[in-house]
Amino acid sequence: MGDKTKNLTEHPLVKPSVCALAMTYDCAHSDETRGLFRVRSSLSGEEINRFTHLNQSTEDLINKVLMQRHCGNITACCFQRCVGLDAGNAVFSVTYECDQKHGTKYHQRFRKYWTQVQREDWVVDGAMTDPKGDRSKRPKDQKDPDLFLRVTERRTNGVVVRGAKLHQTGILNSHEIMVMPTAAMDQGEENWAICFAVPTNTKGIRYIYGRQASDTRKLEGDKWLDVGNPTFGGQEVMTIFEDVFVPEERIFLNGEIDQCGKLVERFAAYHRQSYGGCKAGVGDVLIGATALIARMNGVDRASHIRDKIIEMIHLNETMFACGIACSALGRQTMAGNYEVDMLLANVCKLNVTRFPFDLAHLAIDIAGGLLGTMPSARDLDDPVTGPYIRKYLAAAEGIDVADRMKVLRLIENIVAGAGAVAYLIESVHGAGSPMAQRIMIGRQAELESKMNRVRRLLDIQ
Repeated sequence: MGDKTKNLTEHPLVKPSVCALAMTYDCAHSDETRGLFRVRSSLSGEEINRFTHLNQSTEDLINKVLMQRHCGNITACCFQRCVGLDAGNAVFSVTYECDQKHGTKYHQRFRKYWTQVQREDWVVDGAMTDPKGDRSKRPKDQKDPDLFLRVTERRTNGVVVRGAKLHQTGILNSHEIMVMPTAAMDQGEENWAICFAVPTNTKGIRYIYGRQASDTRKLEGDKWLDVGNPTFGGQEVMTIFEDVFVPEERIFLNGEIDQCGKLVERFAAYHRQSYGGCKAGVGDVLIGATALIARMNGVDRASHIRDKIIEMIHLNETMFACGIACSALGRQTMAGNYEVDMLLANVCKLNVTRFPFDLAHLAIDIAGGLLGTMPSARDLDDPVTGPYIRKYLAAAEGIDVADRMKVLRLIENIVAGAGAVAYLIESVHGAGSPMAQRIMIGRQAELESKMNRVRRLLDIQ
């Protein structure tokens, strides 16, 4: 907001996202959850955080979704580690296949790097989305070539890059940033076909914090009731690369244009699987808050309310089921790690572009109009207005007015406030917008095979 920040971890706009990320460490060290959050590394043989794991089986893929749902349950927001995990698994298999085809040495380089990620339990920010400029033009045809991140100088010991990555969730809380190309590249676009990792405090990288709905409520000190989610929150950042040097040992693709589309598709599939976990986890919280506010309002036994909550559960479990299904039908890559079923991963994400909005609509319907008209926490504490609020916002007998306001604010946060960034907007655009999933579903659906089945059934030659 126009100021250069200093103590980031304590800044009111940043601290909630720090707390959300911290849960990925707490769960890995808790007796209750460490069995799900910890796993044996395929690289070092050491016990590691599952958020750094290279999936070795369909069971690993399923456990990943279960872990993500658990984190969503705890934080009711984005917990910021899925993109790096998904990027790592995609880069692992693509570098192997690139080496097989081109005789490069990226895979061993990446194995060494990722072993360090696992050992140190680093948070890796996966950076794929470029600004793109004029979307009708290719990277090489842009008036400003920096609108897709690119190599501007090649040295004997590395490269210099310039550009930007948008929508970087949780990058200020990350140790590393892994940059990937944003699309398949053509001949003449070798400078844009770059994949690498550098520390987030590398010289020349600048961060501009993003705004979210109702974010200034976090600046109101102890008036936490108005925030909705009092402890946890999200973080989105515009990341600028201003002539950043990348050492050779941190480069994992460098001009191999034929590998870019494959990397994008694999990363997208992993990340679309992730949404079956994290969005279902936040959905659990929204369903719980909606059921609780119905009880506080005294309408929880009404048949139409019960039916709407059942519909919310159905929608939420459908997203989760898709995440589990694409995991269960995963397969081993040439590199040895496991990837998800691409068709079902895209079905999962396409459902996620719709169902959270349906869940939000039902939550708003059940919660009532007070969701958008409720007085502030400051007015609740005021000696003049407070008694009126407590008198006229009373609902079911025995329910404290402040508690009812807390639940309403949490619902508001998820469906209209800062939490809606991760739950609604990200559900549409994260891991690719709906048309990207439709394109992949069309490619993966094997329509010719389906038509041939009909021909055989009907004896059509």
